[in-house]
Amino acid sequence: MPDMAFPSGSSLCITTLLLVVVSWVTSASARNFYQDFDITWGDGRAQILNNGDLLTLSLDKASGSGFQSKNEYLFGKIDMQLKLVPGNSAGTVTAYYLSSKGSTWDEIDFEFLGNLSGDPYILHTNVFSQGKGNREQQFYLWFDPTADFHTYSILWNPQRIIFSVDGTPIREFKNAESIGVPFPKAQPMRIYSSLWNADDWATRGGLVKTDWTQAPFTASYRNFNADNACVWSSGSSSCTSSTSTSSYGNAWLSEELDSTSQERLKWVQSNYLIYNYCTDAKRFPQGLPPECTMS
Repeated sequence: MPDMAFPSGSSLCITTLLLVVVSWVTSASARNFYQDFDITWGDGRAQILNNGDLLTLSLDKASGSGFQSKNEYLFGKIDMQLKLVPGNSAGTVTAYYLSSKGSTWDEIDFEFLGNLSGDPYILHTNVFSQGKGNREQQFYLWFDPTADFHTYSILWNPQRIIFSVDGTPIREFKNAESIGVPFPKAQPMRIYSSLWNADDWATRGGLVKTDWTQAPFTASYRNFNADNACVWSSGSSSCTSSTSTSSYGNAWLSEELDSTSQERLKWVQSNYLIYNYCTDAKRFPQGLPPECTMS
């Protein structure tokens, strides 16, 4: 009898463990756009499809469309997969960003500027702190962002903001409060996205207009992930001050680029960066912004 007890107990433990794992995987994968986002404008041009696994935004001559997150976040590691408007997307902008409200808002921007068929998209990035932006960096991508989904990520912690594409860092904005540069760290932000017409400036400075015979224009979203993010609700954060930033699951709160990531960042900045405000001396005749002097 004693010989029978151990396998039975072991089997019970294994079965229980499997049930826990299956339950965890199911709950983790069950998150969807219905749970996490609200469509905010577009009069039916934004749609949540495939049981909440896919969201599409569309633009025609009458209107664009957009959505926002139900939650506000104060720091986070946030991923979204996007497939951009294909073909002649000149004049269109697909914006995906974090932003707070008010006249001294904070904002972390990805904006995808459409182009003529065969010409590359421009990925436009910016960081606003206390209502001040003018920190643009623009990139070409090393792939066709309209052919398939790609992952666009923002790591935002108290020390830095890192923009990444498919896991490759393309830009780092460091906390430079020590030299008087405000850093987004006190205002919770929602996630917003929109597809809209900006043909007065988006493509070649507004020289190329939107070709409405190509409408409707559509961008698609899937696989949103904010599991590593601090949700702000009723004046408090889901990441408590007692939580160790070095413990599993919260390492992102103190994450920085390792040597491999730094090399990948240099590769992108050397080969795909097409505009950097920190090298635009004509734009800043009184001197470049102070954060531009940081290594």
